[in-house]
Amino acid sequence: MSEGAEQVAQSRWVERSGRFGLATKGFSYLLVAVIAIKVAVDGGRAEDREGALKTLADEPFGWALLLMVALGFAAYAAWRFVEAIFDRDDEGDDAKGLAKRAGDFAKGVLYAGLAAITARVVAGAGGGSGNAEQKATAVVLDWPGGRWIVGLGGAAVLGAGFYNAYRALSGSFRDKLRTELMSGVEEGWYTALGVVGHLARAVVFAMIGLFLVKAAWEYDPQEAEGLDGALQTLAGQPYGPVLLGAVALGLATYGLFCLVQARYREV
Repeated sequence: MSEGAEQVAQSRWVERSGRFGLATKGFSYLLVAVIAIKVAVDGGRAEDREGALKTLADEPFGWALLLMVALGFAAYAAWRFVEAIFDRDDEGDDAKGLAKRAGDFAKGVLYAGLAAITARVVAGAGGGSGNAEQKATAVVLDWPGGRWIVGLGGAAVLGAGFYNAYRALSGSFRDKLRTELMSGVEEGWYTALGVVGHLARAVVFAMIGLFLVKAAWEYDPQEAEGLDGALQTLAGQPYGPVLLGAVALGLATYGLFCLVQARYREV
């Protein structure tokens, strides 16, 4: 890496972008969780992060909060791109390191997309109507080998669910924790938030992955669901409000975990 690139990668602004992005990520999960808890108590429709942001847009001064969220998502994406391209974490160029950096790059793409969606909501353009996952799946299913692509995508999301479960049970989410800045009580709470939050994400990712695999198997895009669909499916089960409320609290816990990360994670 050239000296100039090294200075960019290790810039204080990159660290600040990462911390701002982590805080924004936490806020977005808390927003989804609050809506899901309201659905569990009062009924209605669960929302994914895009839907939750649209709900926020209808509140007084919601546009100002959304503008901050858009900037936060963009900051998170920039941090992930720098990690992937400049190897800020010294992951290396072996297979394991490249896989980790590819994952960072994919997260950057995802949050750049969320930043663009949020900016559209601020501008009043919205995101269209209908189930975006079903529309996208229908398009991909019509491609040559589309069923395999959707099926592999579902398997990847399902794998992400298992990975979140692994992180929860192994405690690997603590790997980059700056424990020297935390008291014993803070570290205990951080660990508890990480375990519960990652388990909740594992449940949701596993459900979304299974929906996609089923859509590929049955060649039916109507089977595809996103975060909102997964939460709504939980609400429709026996004891659905209890299940939905439990997962919503887990997602809220993950949001709090991200907020703690914004302060104490190595960035």
